[in-house]
Amino acid sequence: MKRYGLRSFASCFALAVFAGCFAFAQQPPAQQQPANAAGSWTLYCKDPNGTTSSKFLELQQKGTVITGHFKGPNQSGGVEGTIDNQHLVVRTKTRDVLTFRGRVEGPRVDGVVQGNTFHGTFHDRGGTGSFQGVRSN
Repeated sequence: MKRYGLRSFASCFALAVFAGCFAFAQQPPAQQQPANAAGSWTLYCKDPNGTTSSKFLELQQKGTVITGHFKGPNQSGGVEGTIDNQHLVVRTKTRDVLTFRGRVEGPRVDGVVQGNTFHGTFHDRGGTGSFQGVRSN
């Protein structure tokens, strides 16, 4: 009887260790905080028509939600967007909506800008250009 009790105890112990390891392996990964996108940004945009233009974003951030203001050479207005880890998406609330998609790395951001209409040949070239930006504060 003593031998049966020891085997039973060893089996229960092994089962408990296995169950504990399985439960630990099922824990979701820790949520990473998004990059800090808040501040004043100057974006140097290489437009599809071959020109380069400067655009300005003043961004506020609460968690993953982005709000703020946009100023470009032909229009200005509010912005709204999100940031997921380092991936930023900002849409202007302007007559000709622009969408900026980029990756924030400290004081720098790189990505693409897309618009529905734009003065010149921006829309005619598919509405996509690239940009680089720096934060001034």
